[in-house]
Amino acid sequence: MANSYFHKLDDIAVKEIAPGFLSRFIHTEGNTFNFIEVKAGSDSPIHSHMHEQTAFVLKGEFEMTVDGETQVLTPGTYCIIPGNVPHGGRAVTDCTLLDIFNPIREDFKAM
Repeated sequence: MANSYFHKLDDIAVKEIAPGFLSRFIHTEGNTFNFIEVKAGSDSPIHSHMHEQTAFVLKGEFEMTVDGETQVLTPGTYCIIPGNVPHGGRAVTDCTLLDIFNPIREDFKAM
């Protein structure tokens, strides 16, 4: 009998959501988790969406701008972005990020 509680991140297909942004998505009933490998120099232009987003840097350095305020995030740092607030960023180095969205990102789920 297969156990549906435990999974491997490596079993999730990688999707390039923007140039240099390689994502693995996990969707639960209330959240979307996006594990992202980002190539140095890749950027996400300023944008907004209805979802609350919490962005964690697991490895490397990522320069994040939220509502006009910019900071370089490093491992152990994170930012909380309320829904509809303009934000974007750039990978200073190759990095690994974890973004958590609430509610679910239906656009990512459809990918």
